[in-house]
Amino acid sequence: MAARSVRPVMAAILAGAVALTAAACAGPGGADGAGPKDSAVVGIAFEPDSLSPLLGYGKDGNSKIFDGLLAFGADMKLKPALAAALPEVSDDGLTYTYKLREGVTFSDGHPFTAADVVFTYRAILDPKTNNPSRTELDAVKDVRAAGDDTVVFTLAYPYAPFAERTVLGIAPEHVAGKQDVNTGPFTTRPIGTGPYVLTGWSKGEKLTFTANEHYWGGAPAVKKFTMAVVKDDDVRATRLRAGDLDAAILPPNLAAGFTGTTAGKPYKTYRAATFDYRQVTLPAHDKVAGDPAIRRALDLAVDRQAMVDRILEGAGKPAYGPVPTDSPWFAKGTERRHDLAGARKILDEAGWKPGPDGVRVKNGVRAAFPLWYLSGDKLRQDHALAYASDAKKAGIALTTQAGAWEVIEPRMKTDAVLAGGGSPGDPDFDQYLMLKSSLAGDGFNNMAQYADPVVDRALEDGRRTNDPAKRRAAYDTIQRRLVKNPGYTFLTHVDHLYVVSDRWETADGGLTTQIEPHDHGLGSGPWWNIEDWKPKGAAGTAKNAALVAPGAGGTGPARGTGTTLGTGTALAGAAKSSGVAAR
Repeated sequence: MAARSVRPVMAAILAGAVALTAAACAGPGGADGAGPKDSAVVGIAFEPDSLSPLLGYGKDGNSKIFDGLLAFGADMKLKPALAAALPEVSDDGLTYTYKLREGVTFSDGHPFTAADVVFTYRAILDPKTNNPSRTELDAVKDVRAAGDDTVVFTLAYPYAPFAERTVLGIAPEHVAGKQDVNTGPFTTRPIGTGPYVLTGWSKGEKLTFTANEHYWGGAPAVKKFTMAVVKDDDVRATRLRAGDLDAAILPPNLAAGFTGTTAGKPYKTYRAATFDYRQVTLPAHDKVAGDPAIRRALDLAVDRQAMVDRILEGAGKPAYGPVPTDSPWFAKGTERRHDLAGARKILDEAGWKPGPDGVRVKNGVRAAFPLWYLSGDKLRQDHALAYASDAKKAGIALTTQAGAWEVIEPRMKTDAVLAGGGSPGDPDFDQYLMLKSSLAGDGFNNMAQYADPVVDRALEDGRRTNDPAKRRAAYDTIQRRLVKNPGYTFLTHVDHLYVVSDRWETADGGLTTQIEPHDHGLGSGPWWNIEDWKPKGAAGTAKNAALVAPGAGGTGPARGTGTTLGTGTALAGAAKSSGVAAR
């Protein structure tokens, strides 16, 4: 589930956009649209609360300002970043030793050493640090430096995905360590080792960056880029069509409006494989939404496939839990068919009887509650309206209401919310924060205040062993328990669709996407590796990602490579999907 200090980053995921432009005031490719340029603008729905990795920014990599010890490649396999190689792991799985890359400096010229790594992890683990994702490092018992070039982590228990946790950005001790980590200037004016340097932040408007010419991985060809705040899906599409933006993340119905050449400019549509789900949080302490019979009935009443077909236009798949159906972690047999008669039977047997207006009543309580969704987010709005319509057919009345997160947050403990989440990493990454009872009501963690002792035990079992069979059994138990005792109604896993001006390439050919989490926009999308982008030459065409013909299959792209739907591809056949945190 999404965490408080990175809340806007998660919202950026829901409605982020990319715009490649020569200058913020110019159209794509400059005023005349001629010739390759070296500037890019990235539009996001909400900027983050903080740019400090100590408070959760960039914890899953690709922050651009910072580097982790490791990083994810296009295939989502770990590769060295600030570490010189993958870690050495002891036979008992309790010790991870990282040798550090030589000659790395922070953007202020100060050398990077093991002391910075130790400082970063100890600061995050400090209870006084306002990092809502601290439990993700619960396994760390100690971290120490063995000289300037070696860091040793000692774990309290074997934690299979620990190396994946070390993609989080490293902060400079000589700067962040000399100020309040929660409120100091580093939170908005950070210094890192990454490929870009922050040059300005006009809150609510934009963040601007310039290339780090001394970056250890080589100076980026894109010398300047801007993250512009573009909150509304329709506005993003309008600005893209008008030429104000070169690219954007758009919902399927809006992405379908862009042909190969729109307004005289060539575009490509990329479909990213994801773990991004949409769900409805059902607050446990509400007399209606917290009733087990209501929850089980809603789980059967919802028509997931209709949502995929009509809202996502095929660009996604039904969600029966946090794990996508094509993941090796998915528990076969937990799929639920749309069964309105079964939903009504559950409610009848539980004493929820239809009232004069068709809304069910039990002990004087009407089966009715509000459902909030983020304003400006068409996918959430459409999911909320469809869910309410399905619920009404079962005799449950939902009042859908739109609002900004500032309006929704104070109501999350009492009202249902159309939320999102998901992580393509280990199942522990998403499920622990979403389902652990001890995290109930902790910001965007466990928003439904779900509590089930069987699930709690399985979460710990899955987290505290390296045995693959035992881990699979634990996560199977969790998914099967969510069928019997749902605290959330999972609706769909959502593909991410990006419409991009066709004027960039990489050394390996065309642009790509990684497998994306719910958190996309800042660090995901075709610009996940913008430091590797180069303007296309006047002659020749870069190699493209796999092209999908209009209406082709519903199988989705190969994970980790992304799919180019080509120029003017209809999106009705686009499929696949899923995502880290719920928001």
